[in-house]
Amino acid sequence: MVESNSKRQLVIIGGAEDKDGDCIILRDFVRRAGGTKAYIVIITAATELPREVGENYIRVFQRLGAENVRIIDTETREDASSSTALEAINKASGIFFTGGNQARITSILKDTEIDLGIHKRFSEGIVIGGTSAGAAVMPDVMIVEGDSETHPRIETVEMGPGLGFLPGVVIDQHFSQRGRLGRLISALILQPAVLGFGIDENTAMVVTNNQVEVIGQGAVTIVDESEATYNNMGEILKDESLAICGAKLHILPHGFKFDLKTRQPILNNGSVANVSVPVDLVST
Repeated sequence: MVESNSKRQLVIIGGAEDKDGDCIILRDFVRRAGGTKAYIVIITAATELPREVGENYIRVFQRLGAENVRIIDTETREDASSSTALEAINKASGIFFTGGNQARITSILKDTEIDLGIHKRFSEGIVIGGTSAGAAVMPDVMIVEGDSETHPRIETVEMGPGLGFLPGVVIDQHFSQRGRLGRLISALILQPAVLGFGIDENTAMVVTNNQVEVIGQGAVTIVDESEATYNNMGEILKDESLAICGAKLHILPHGFKFDLKTRQPILNNGSVANVSVPVDLVST
């Protein structure tokens, strides 16, 4: 079940977001973090090139007007108890996780002092952002890795613990560009989770007050299995095809919203969409 938390602010990006043009997504993150008064901390744990990646985001955030931007580079779990890093987190109005390898983020940060500090600040209302691997870690159970461009199968995806900023869902990124619908459905059934979100590149789902808003160039694909009537998880072997019936599918572009509590899409004119007819997703 998706947990209710009216204070949470998340900017969850499908990767490859614009850093040189209008920067619609990163601009939204900076604005939510306080605009020109923002204090942004960049977490580079996911990448093996922390200085290069971190400095690129410093350049963008400062160009957009953020007064204070700094990098926290944690190469080991010992680094995740740094007093300097913890002081920066306590000052932060926005924390941003870069892309890379999501397993690196959790292996280095999960259940450390930095992790606890970020969750404390998150509960106080600061904005947390993440792109690509930084998006994957947002749920309590995340997609660690898996096959793209394939039909749903048990062996398609590997799951592991995430950081838990948005519990009860599954998130996948680079979604339409890498053909990951089969992977997302596999993860939903393995989890199991009620809602799966697939975020395209240069696209973000912005979570605030239990509502998702889609911004950017692509779309967010939502699979809702809360009223699913059947899956064959208990009947198949590892390499055999998964089936799920009675799930709902929503594809929402820029400006559309989704209510996490009612699990209803909201059209860009503000009205609630009629989603009474389910869509069957069956792999053959």
